[in-house]
Amino acid sequence: MASAPSTTTPVVKLQQGVAPLRAGQGHSFFWRRLHSLTGIVPIGVFLIEHFVSNAFATKGPGAYTKQVEFLSSFPFVVGLELFGIWLPILFHSLYGFYIWYRGESNVAEYPWTNNWMYSAQRWTGAIAFFYMGWHTWHLRFSGVHLLTYPGSAFGKVQHELFGTWAFLFYVVGIVCASWHFAYGLWLFAAKWGITQGPIARRRWGYVCALIGVTFIAVGFATLYSFRATPQQPFQPMGGETDSFTMR
Repeated sequence: MASAPSTTTPVVKLQQGVAPLRAGQGHSFFWRRLHSLTGIVPIGVFLIEHFVSNAFATKGPGAYTKQVEFLSSFPFVVGLELFGIWLPILFHSLYGFYIWYRGESNVAEYPWTNNWMYSAQRWTGAIAFFYMGWHTWHLRFSGVHLLTYPGSAFGKVQHELFGTWAFLFYVVGIVCASWHFAYGLWLFAAKWGITQGPIARRRWGYVCALIGVTFIAVGFATLYSFRATPQQPFQPMGGETDSFTMR
């Protein structure tokens, strides 16, 4: 006797875990790739330069002043900053917030390593974004105009760091920016197919971790140099200030 076909709907056992982030299609794929690329060039390159330039503070106010004078002597420096730094950072940050908004991370239910890393990358990026905005406004656009008075740079940074809350914010900002860049390097290599397979990604992860620790160490050494040196004068001759909005 033939058996009747079963009308029971087969049960598909879903694999527990967090769905992987997909690269997207069409415009989404393009914007995600551009977001990944701008995190390395030009933002990553600028971050390296910024850490190295500030590290001249470990050699004293004179060396730091010379470095600021060198950077401020570039032609079309405002245009270079606008198109090479500020606009790429703005795009990378805003699209990063959009990815965060559209992402699927649930640390409470699925506390897996990749999920924690994803969440840490989003939070460190957000903190670094607000830190850079605050840092840029205070040192670049308010008070003494450092492109005009590069000799005031060391003292102006000191004036910021001698405030307890500002100093702690610098510490947090350095850690977050260093982590975000280091893990961003790992993500970039994975997304662009540079590291293929778990072994290559694990080894590259060790390198990225070392890069992050190095950035933090350099940043902390720089902070110590500013704090350990007696307060340097930073007001121009006659005590006047020259801000970006006053020029």
